[in-house]
Formats: sequence, C-alpha cells, structure tokens
Amino acid sequence: MTNRDLTDVESVRARVDAVLAQRTEVVRAHLAAISVDALALAEPLEQMLTGGKRLRAALCYWSWRMHGGAADGPAAETVIRVAAALELFQAAALFHDDVIDDSDRRRGVPTAHRSLADLHRASEWRGSSDRFGAAAAILLGDLCLVASEEEFSIARAGLDDAAFERARETFSEMRTEVTIGQFLDVRAQALPFGDDPAADLERARTVIRAKAARYSVEHPVVIGAALARASAEQLDRCRAFGLPLGEAFQLRDDLLGVFGKPATTGKPAGDDLREGKRTVLIALTMQRADPADRAVVAARLGDPALTADDVAHLRRILLGSGAVAGVESLIATLRAEAMAVLATVEGTSPGTEMMGRLAHALVDRAA
Repeated sequence: MTNRDLTDVESVRARVDAVLAQRTEVVRAHLAAISVDALALAEPLEQMLTGGKRLRAALCYWSWRMHGGAADGPAAETVIRVAAALELFQAAALFHDDVIDDSDRRRGVPTAHRSLADLHRASEWRGSSDRFGAAAAILLGDLCLVASEEEFSIARAGLDDAAFERARETFSEMRTEVTIGQFLDVRAQALPFGDDPAADLERARTVIRAKAARYSVEHPVVIGAALARASAEQLDRCRAFGLPLGEAFQLRDDLLGVFGKPATTGKPAGDDLREGKRTVLIALTMQRADPADRAVVAARLGDPALTADDVAHLRRILLGSGAVAGVESLIATLRAEAMAVLATVEGTSPGTEMMGRLAHALVDRAA
C-alpha cells in the first residue's frame, strides 16, 4: 500500500483537502476584500495546499482512531479540522524554510519566493525582485500560521474543554519548538564545521528533533490521542513512539536530499549539498572519511555552483566513508524502538494497524 493509499483510507486525504479548499477560499476572499493586488498570494498558497503527503494529518487522525475515536459523526469531522490545521502549519513552515534555504523548487515546481520574484521581474516593478519574492513568501507563511490557528480554534466547538486544552497545549508547543529548531539550524550553518565531529553530530540530531521529528510525527500523534481523551500514560507512550519514528523519518529525508531522484522528490539532485545542510549524514562523513575527503566536503559543502559531477563526487565520498550505512543503521534502530513501543499500545482496530502501516511508510519511502 503506497503513502497515498494509506492517507486515502477512511477518506482522510479527501476530507482534509476539503477543509483546506474551504480555508483557501476564505483567505482568497480576505485578500480580495483588502485589495485585488493582494491576490498575487493566492496562487502559490493554493499550489502549496494542494500538494503534500498528508502524513501529519493521517497520523493525527489514526492516533485518534487508535485511542477509541469513531470513524463517523461530528467528533470525526472535528479531528479532520484539527488535522487540516496541522497541514496549514506545515505549509507555513515550508514557505519560511524555502526562503531560509533559498531553495529553487518544491514538489517539482518553483518555490513561492521564486515564483513571486518572477512576478516582480515580469511586471518590471522597482527594486530587487529577489528581495520582493522573499518578503512576500515570508508574509504568505504568516498568513498560513493565522489560518492554522483559525482552523484549530473552529474545531473547539466539537470538543470538550479538557480534550481541547490538552490538544492545544501540544499544538502550541509544536509551533514554538519548530521555530526554535529552525533558528538552531540557521545557527548550525553559521558555525565552524568539522573541527569537532562529535559536537557536529549531536548538534545535527538536536536540530532534527526540534525542527522536524516532533512536529512531523510525535506532536500529530499526541494531538490525535489527546482529542480522544487519552490518559497521561497513553500520551507518554505516544511521545515514546513518535519521537524516534520522527527522527527516523527526517534521517530518511536527509538521505533523499542527497541521493533521491528529482522526478520522485520534486527537488534538484544534490540540493541539500548545494544548500550546505549540516545533517547527521554529513556529520558522520566528517567523522569517518579520510582527511583528504573530509577536506573536500568541508570546502564544497554549501557551494550553490556545484555541478552534477561535483555532486556525484561528494556522493561517492559519503558512500565510501560508511556514513550512508551509518544513517541507515540509525534509522533501523530508531524504527525498531518506535515499533517496540507501538506493540505495547492497547489500541482499537483498525487504528493500531493503520498506525503501524503509517510508521513503515514514513521510513520506507523514495520521496
């Protein structure tokens, strides 16, 4: 069963997409009411919200089902709305992340700041097209944050106060932690690199947990369980399951960022190398490669002018150092840790089975 098939079970994707389409129309109406000029933001917003795997939404929904939530009724639609709020937050994070990383493409198309810069350039407006595109994309991300908060707040009508407040607490923690994690990532890119590989590795794993692992997996799982009125012990078990699985998910992403096929990932080959991302993969390479290869990585990582041959050379160094095998081993260890916790969950069917399938899909993927 593919990732898309998994998110189609019980029509999770279609139901979440319907909420997102409604929200897009609300945002479009707000833009038009203020000024038709603001409608320039509508197209990149719609493009972002119509793409994506919907895995965070599915994790939230199936955690709710695993903890006793029913597939039908008003409560189910409330959970779908919360899941849509998670997807809106994801969109905001991606708009901002693409600006920070100066990425060219997302899901096979130009990133928002690139398309908005192209609009500025084609319109022959004054000033820097690139600065305009970056500023507009940041503001677009902020609009998504507002929309995410609004969707979460609307969902309150279908929940009792205790369930809502516990879910909101995690939702707020998630947003704060991702922002801090993003700063730690930016900071890591600015620090000297390679002098202390052990510190580089620990820093990379700290960034993964704060910026990606918890908000990609742990927090959606905890929010879904909280909506189902899970106990404190059950929520702790969700965290113990979600964090290692989220880290494994991001480690797979890091491997795909270097070795993935552009037609599948939607990003240029080796983009993470050109952006200079200080990942666990790179930190392990600097630990294990010989001095000459370490010098090459240190000199070329983060060079936006890397050619296809340069990328191929760096890939060979990463493979030859044993770093790729090391990351794969770490992924396997983290997945096993997560699945061992999931095996102790006394959940309801089909929620437990679907959560297991989603866990494998998060790690065993090509995009």
